[in-house]
Amino acid sequence: MDAQAQQTERDRSSHPAVPEEISDTEGAEGRSRFALAGRAADWLPGGRISLTVLFCLLSLLLLTRFVIQPFEIPSGSMEPGLRIGDRVLVNKLAYRFGAEPRRGDVVVFDGTGYFGDADYIKRVVGVGGDHVVCCDTQGRIEVNGRSVDESTFLHEGDEPSEAPFDVVVPDGTLFLLGDHRGDSSDSRDHLGSPGGGMIPVGDVIGRADWIAWPTGHWTRVERADVYARVPAATGRTGPGARGPKSADGVHG
Repeated sequence: MDAQAQQTERDRSSHPAVPEEISDTEGAEGRSRFALAGRAADWLPGGRISLTVLFCLLSLLLLTRFVIQPFEIPSGSMEPGLRIGDRVLVNKLAYRFGAEPRRGDVVVFDGTGYFGDADYIKRVVGVGGDHVVCCDTQGRIEVNGRSVDESTFLHEGDEPSEAPFDVVVPDGTLFLLGDHRGDSSDSRDHLGSPGGGMIPVGDVIGRADWIAWPTGHWTRVERADVYARVPAATGRTGPGARGPKSADGVHG
């Protein structure tokens, strides 16, 4: 230790002392943090084990608040992909930093003031500017003039919609439908409500990315690629939806 001190003294004239000061400060801060953690561990019942558990719980709370949040599926409105009792992990960062929901995404959103005072999970069928119509001559939904074959994810025996509709999605909003069209209360059911059945993008909580529970259902929730060939909206905007209201469904 003395030899190191002497070497430092000899070199002081040719080397600035700042690096040594930074190193000493970091060491002092590190020792201070370690001592603080030690005192906290001594104060908590259970010592370091309790401190570790508390740290893990705090990390989990921050994770679910800002990054990933689990939601339980309460109804059959998204069957067959999502079943009653499934727990999905919702990516809350999916639409941050400039990204926005895309057609085919399965999203969780706050329906307060539009669908009801609850959170809902539905599939995005139309985004701002889209012209969404049901149905074409083959009974399929059209988006911007392109017919979409939804048979890969619709509930068996369901039609794309039993009630016709013709909507132009206002900018900054989404038109959303459940995959179990015969058992889903969605944008079709709220055409005459405030917002015209559309949900503001800002009310989207996140994108459902995984089914986490039960373990036998563990899988990734994929975006429906059948919307990939839908052309971009022509820029048409409008006050919302036009068409008759469909039959009641079950909230998702």
